[in-house]
Amino acid sequence: MKMDVTNPCNSCLIPSEIEKALHELLVVRQELITETANASSLLAQVHPSYRDSARNLLHYLALRRRDIRPLQLRLASLGLSSLGRAESHVLATVDALLEVLHRLSDTIWQPPNESAIVVDFSSGRRLLTEHTEQVLGPATSGRGVRIMVTMPTEASDDYRLVQELVNAGMDCMRINCAHDSPAIWLRMIEHLRQAERSTGRSCRVVMDLAGPKLRTGPLNPGPTVVRIRPIRDAFGRVTAPARVWLTGESISDSLSPPTIADACFHVPSAWLAKLRPGERLRCIDARNAKRTFVVSEVKEGGCWLETSKTSYIVPGTLLRRELGRESNQGEQSASVGGLQPAANAIHLQQGDILIITRNSDPGSPATFDPDGRVKVPAKIGTTIPDAFDDVRAGESIWFDDGKIGGVIESVEPQSVRVRITYSRLSGNNLMADKGINLPDSKLKLDALTNKDLEDLAFIAEHADVVELSFANSPQDVKLLQHQLRKLGSRQPAIVLKIETRRGFENLPEMLLTAMQGQACGIMIARGDLAVECGFERMAEVQEEILWICEAAHVPVIWATQVLETLAKKGQPSRAEITDAAMGDRAECVMLNKGPHTISAVRVLDNILRRMQMHQTKKRAMLRELKLAHTLPSEPKAPSATKSSDGDDQADNSAETPSEIS
Repeated sequence: MKMDVTNPCNSCLIPSEIEKALHELLVVRQELITETANASSLLAQVHPSYRDSARNLLHYLALRRRDIRPLQLRLASLGLSSLGRAESHVLATVDALLEVLHRLSDTIWQPPNESAIVVDFSSGRRLLTEHTEQVLGPATSGRGVRIMVTMPTEASDDYRLVQELVNAGMDCMRINCAHDSPAIWLRMIEHLRQAERSTGRSCRVVMDLAGPKLRTGPLNPGPTVVRIRPIRDAFGRVTAPARVWLTGESISDSLSPPTIADACFHVPSAWLAKLRPGERLRCIDARNAKRTFVVSEVKEGGCWLETSKTSYIVPGTLLRRELGRESNQGEQSASVGGLQPAANAIHLQQGDILIITRNSDPGSPATFDPDGRVKVPAKIGTTIPDAFDDVRAGESIWFDDGKIGGVIESVEPQSVRVRITYSRLSGNNLMADKGINLPDSKLKLDALTNKDLEDLAFIAEHADVVELSFANSPQDVKLLQHQLRKLGSRQPAIVLKIETRRGFENLPEMLLTAMQGQACGIMIARGDLAVECGFERMAEVQEEILWICEAAHVPVIWATQVLETLAKKGQPSRAEITDAAMGDRAECVMLNKGPHTISAVRVLDNILRRMQMHQTKKRAMLRELKLAHTLPSEPKAPSATKSSDGDDQADNSAETPSEIS
């Protein structure tokens, strides 16, 4: 072996390490070739534009079936690539390493004939770029990662909202078919097309099928009582009175309070019309406490009342005007109406029993005997009773995005008994229409509901992309492909939402099935997926999905709760900013709707532009680091440099915060 080795220990070690690495890599390479040979019939079904990508995916799966960490350390000790960034070009990476190792061992590497079908380093990047553009459209100048935004209902009536989102950087408009109607969706799309023409930017329409979402059923309404409280300081002193909007006999949009009210109820219009500023209204509230309200302002359609004491008002409470003895202005009192029942909830703590019924009857909290023991356990229904045909005792169940967890104790023909095992120490409230997850159960739910099938007709005509919710198996993907073919030649791209444990476990096979079409992608729906796989595994699971999809050259959408606090409350948390920056490793990041979504799009656009200078997929991009210049050095005279327009200017090392790496 021809090697210039000065260290006598290394002269013995290095040839041995090279031989071991060569042997292991040759075995790995043969496994890659065998994998694709065994899957020849499967590869034949893949669309021609994805065939090389499918082959590379199979190579990656074969590579990751073994623990290659010892080989990685051996390669790293030789100063070679350790296969850590081989996703998009697996066989090309192995062949490059084999060629170098053969040169080091003074032998000749003769790649077999099948190397002609290798996805090389440049074509791996090219294929991912092409497939991403097919699904998500062209990239925005200066930013490779797309931004997807979920539309609020207001987007159907507010063109300016859509236009501002497009101007801010929205690349994909997402319409959730679980909400609104085809007429509203169409107006959203028309506004988008108008915004495209006015801004000169393109934006894809992505429509999300609702899917078989398992949720809690209705609850009996709570008591019809409104609590009115003034604002108090830490010592209990009133700092601002409670404000109540009093309106006419029927509450409508035209008579809604002009500002946020602590409460709103109505009285007969004729009685209301006689009220004047400064007038005092007395009542006996639900606790039999005497309370006084002062008319602070009379406006069109109603008036404002103020009170400095907490009051509990129920339907029928009498408001009595405080009139002088000489007054004869008609009825002195009026009955309060227009109050709505409070939303009910079931309070659950660890150890409690919850009965899930298989009907649509409203549920109710537990009832107790005089000694405080449970007389009748809490019960609640579900939106898909058939789902519980497939559950078994001992399996876990989660509610409301993982806030409440339990174990199924028994399964009866008409109900399922659950023991609560996870909640806050003080307990959690479970309300109607909250999500239910059954991660241990093998549910046999149809991937497409009757509503989904109805919505597909609209989607096939208007959308660029259709998202399949709760994709769990290759059969689910085939069903969607079949339904789309029935609807005509216009085929939107298919994005599979990975939001269940089964979906994650079946990802490779579902990908190969989706690749039989012309365009496909994956969404990491991190909300349900975290509940299904466990919050502590979420970081690991999303990494694996990113790796698998990069090997398949399939774009990934990073979704759920990205900049959520910013979009809803106007100010992000520090953790949210870091999470959004991690989204740069995907091809698209999704934002949910909120009153501050336009601001969230601008912030996300800024983050993604910065991060792409530092990171591409798993690869760190080593641009010049400003911090590397911060060590003190010998003082020197300022030097003149050429500016971009050719003028001389002094070198200035001062940086604005935006320039700091």
